[in-house]
Amino acid sequence: MSKFATGKKASFRRLQGQMSNPLLYTYRRCPYAMRARMALLQAGVAYQAHELTSLRDKPAEMLAMSPKGTVPVLVLANGEVLEQSLDIMKWAYEQTSDKDTWWARAQTSVNQQLWSVCDADFKRHLDRYKYPQRYSDALGADHHASQAVAVLLEPLEVQLKEQRQLGGATPCAADIGIFPFVRQFAAVNPEWFEALPLPALKAWLAGWLAHSLFEQAMAKAAKNPKID
Repeated sequence: MSKFATGKKASFRRLQGQMSNPLLYTYRRCPYAMRARMALLQAGVAYQAHELTSLRDKPAEMLAMSPKGTVPVLVLANGEVLEQSLDIMKWAYEQTSDKDTWWARAQTSVNQQLWSVCDADFKRHLDRYKYPQRYSDALGADHHASQAVAVLLEPLEVQLKEQRQLGGATPCAADIGIFPFVRQFAAVNPEWFEALPLPALKAWLAGWLAHSLFEQAMAKAAKNPKID
């Protein structure tokens, strides 16, 4: 997270007059943005969404405040900019003192390990499985698919056989933090995914795909805020 530098102040001043709530730059299908939206919604934190229609067409105001150019980006009313999805999730739960312990229950050693693998090794294999044309990788998409299963999906299966959610009897932030990436993996080749011997994981995924929180998070923004 960062405070606005001097060069960003003009951009923020233009935004500030339009902001009734924190402003989230987001892209509907991005798993990082998806988990940020789900956390904000679950925590009951109101926000304005500026929905990108293409990752190639990024608003100048967003780039002025977050030059890294990736979503999600959350602009707070005090000028603070949260540029990482996990920072946005943590901030969302802090606004309500994590009253339902969604964030706290995600901090177990098991959940932290799963989350770390999801964002590192699993994401690397997922990208090379889903977009093989983007990488000069002699190992091939099938290799990366099997490695993705080994590093994350099989450990998730072990955990979800013991409890229905990563949070135990009820979900926690780790569930919504990891779910969007498993969803993306399953969608690459649904028939192959369905044949995997991972019944607990597939039941967990199906439950989240049908969950009202996911439905809310995927609803299109009515209209992007206008920045004068």
